[in-house]
Amino acid sequence: MKRSIITVVGKDTVGIIAKVCTYLAENNVNILDISQTIVQGYFNMMMIVDTEKAESFEKLVRELDGLGGTIGVVIKCQQEEIFDKMHRI
Repeated sequence: MKRSIITVVGKDTVGIIAKVCTYLAENNVNILDISQTIVQGYFNMMMIVDTEKAESFEKLVRELDGLGGTIGVVIKCQQEEIFDKMHRI
C-alpha cells in the first residue's frame, strides 16, 4: 500500500467533497480515512488515501492541483513518508 495525504482548504461551497472524491474514484485512489470541518465559512479536509493503483503519483498531484483551481480551493497531495518527515517535531 502506498499511502498519501491529501489536504483541501478554501472558501466553503457546494460540491467540494463530491468533486474531489469523484476524481479519486475515477483514478483508482482508495480513501482510507477522511476528516473535514468548516470554520466560519472556510472548508478544511484531510484525507489519507492509497495511491498504489493510481497511474502516476506525479499526474495525480498535478491534476488535483488543477481541480483545486477549478473549484476554488487549494489541494495538496504528499506521500506519507514526506508528510511525516515535514511534520516531525
